[in-house]
Amino acid sequence: MVDAERIKAAVQELLLAIGEDPNREELKATPQKVADAYAGFFSGVGEDPLAALKSTFPAEHNDVVILKDIELVSICEHHLLPFTGIAHIAYLPTDRVIGLGRLPKLVEILSARPQLQENLTAQIADALEQGLGTQGVVVVIEARHHCVASRGARQPEANTVTMASRGVYSEAVNRAEVMALIAK
Repeated sequence: MVDAERIKAAVQELLLAIGEDPNREELKATPQKVADAYAGFFSGVGEDPLAALKSTFPAEHNDVVILKDIELVSICEHHLLPFTGIAHIAYLPTDRVIGLGRLPKLVEILSARPQLQENLTAQIADALEQGLGTQGVVVVIEARHHCVASRGARQPEANTVTMASRGVYSEAVNRAEVMALIAK
């Protein structure tokens, strides 16, 4: 849980530090608005991602399950600027499957923290492997980083793609079919 009062005080100090007047009419509500936004951005801090994977069902098959285009918003831990994108998740079940709605919940929990995309990708894969006891997992994230778009490199159209694979999908030959399905 974020400390809204500390965030508001920090935003007022930041406004002063950049030479702004936090009492200017247009900025008076900014500290509260930032505190509210941060409560959402960082709601995953301290939340157990494995809790999203509790309700499983017996698997009647052990073929790959893929959920594509899961939208995500996270905050880069280096600049505290957002990155937005989509996650694609594939897993090969053993004897249990998860409700498909639980996969976006897992992404949401892990995204709602100060985060690096590379770590987020690995954390999703690790949680699925640990929480479901899968035979294999592939997670691909495609995201646009506002720190790349609006500062430094100033490349607003640049996408970053990260991938994590576990279990049988650690081998490229086993991963190829899943990656082809994700790419469709």
